[in-house]
Amino acid sequence: MRQKSLLAVLAFSLLCVFAHAQTAMKIGYADVDYILSQMPESKEVESELQSTNTQLQNQLQAKYQEYEQKLAAYQQGAATMLDAVRQEKETELAQLQQRMQKFQQDAQASLQKKTAELMEPLYTKVGNNIEAVAKEMGYTHILNGQVGGIDVVLYADEKFDISDAVLKKMGITPTEN
Repeated sequence: MRQKSLLAVLAFSLLCVFAHAQTAMKIGYADVDYILSQMPESKEVESELQSTNTQLQNQLQAKYQEYEQKLAAYQQGAATMLDAVRQEKETELAQLQQRMQKFQQDAQASLQKKTAELMEPLYTKVGNNIEAVAKEMGYTHILNGQVGGIDVVLYADEKFDISDAVLKKMGITPTEN
């Protein structure tokens, strides 16, 4: 009997704590991608990354053209080449191809690193402003509406979206996408 009453009191206590926790939480959401798209700094970062990407593509294209020229010259004279010369040219072509592949991998890694370096201050700024707005508006939790174009919040009333409030806090007037 005593165990049943103790269990009932414990269950009632847990229910009260759970009910209190439910009423004390205020959850909102923000669309970080939307906020970033509205920031002038994002456009500058995008422009800088596009410029870097163009430079890397041009360098890769130059390497590819060099390879194509040497391959064409090899194919044109391969039938009349001595075996030693043909082997040397084939080795040179294989090395050029490997260097192009390595350059492409290095360029991709470099672009990813530069993206992270340039975006990190923007993410910090957005995060700090989300935190400030959440505290001002009394939210206990803020979720990101989307991550990489995939909805994280499957349904939420728009009145809990603080994205525009965050933009206003940063001095940016939100525009329609």
